[in-house]
Amino acid sequence: MICGMLTPTPLMDLVTGFWSFKTFAAAVELDLFSRLAGGRTLTVADAERELGLPERPADLLFTACASLGLLERAGEGYRNSPLAEEFLVRGRPYYFGGQVSYCDRRTYLPWHRVGEALRDDRPLTWDPATQESMFTTEDPQLLATFWEAMYSTSIFTARALGESVELGPYTRLLDVGGGSGAYPIELCGRFPGLSATVLDLPHVCEMATGKIAAAGLSDRIATTPGNFLTDAALPGGHDVLLLSMILHDWDEATNRELLAKAYAALPAGGLVIISELLLDADRTGPAPAALMGMNMLVETVGGRNYSDVEYADWLGAAGFTDVRTVRFDAPGANGAVLGRKP
Repeated sequence: MICGMLTPTPLMDLVTGFWSFKTFAAAVELDLFSRLAGGRTLTVADAERELGLPERPADLLFTACASLGLLERAGEGYRNSPLAEEFLVRGRPYYFGGQVSYCDRRTYLPWHRVGEALRDDRPLTWDPATQESMFTTEDPQLLATFWEAMYSTSIFTARALGESVELGPYTRLLDVGGGSGAYPIELCGRFPGLSATVLDLPHVCEMATGKIAAAGLSDRIATTPGNFLTDAALPGGHDVLLLSMILHDWDEATNRELLAKAYAALPAGGLVIISELLLDADRTGPAPAALMGMNMLVETVGGRNYSDVEYADWLGAAGFTDVRTVRFDAPGANGAVLGRKP
């Protein structure tokens, strides 16, 4: 804004948003941040030996990454920023690179055709006629990329949820559509009295079993194959039921049906948790939730993001009481809506 007048600079920021993402994705593809782990520095002159990059591209990449808060200057070279050191070094507990790689390889190009999705109301990352979606595919490369992305997003989100919702009084959690087990791994690590079950498709459960074993929690976290959409009922024997980043994939009718199954599966006093990027009630934002809704247009048949008011209405209709919303800041959710079975 100049002297109180509007300028188009915010529009330019929107236009060039993909520059930031593709710079970020290229650095992750080069594994730049893992190479700089532990405070190591790298100069532009050394980039050709270390990364195979000539001087000009290396200078441009390092400068851009520094401008994005991913690198910081250290003498003649660059080192990881605290953000990159925490979340972009392979092997760290909350490594986020899987999500970056998935979006770069799987959704970036389909998003170029988002106008087509708006006109046709059809996903762009898969063909509904084949019925092979990102959820049902057994393609090993796609499976590995997708579920690593989900794990990257979920593991820190689970930490934020665990810091915001007291699960100490509960003993057994059912993670519906739990993928590779990030939520149970994080939550069981935080609450010693909690055990868990991951409910997902058989080939996904195989992946979760490996993650659970690697976390040393095989004695407290089990997997059970199933399809929460088509199975007549959800497994019983749990006093907490978690729906994390699940309901945004489906339409309202499907979600209401799933919440009815959740109610039936829980005992009296049981807790249901809906963890999502929640829209504001007036549907003007926040941007992460609204744009995730656009991504659901690209990637699903009926998915969209919903407000906590909508979730609360559906929970009440299913029979849950004491419905409330808790807020937190995480990549996969900005809050959770909780309901108790009376």
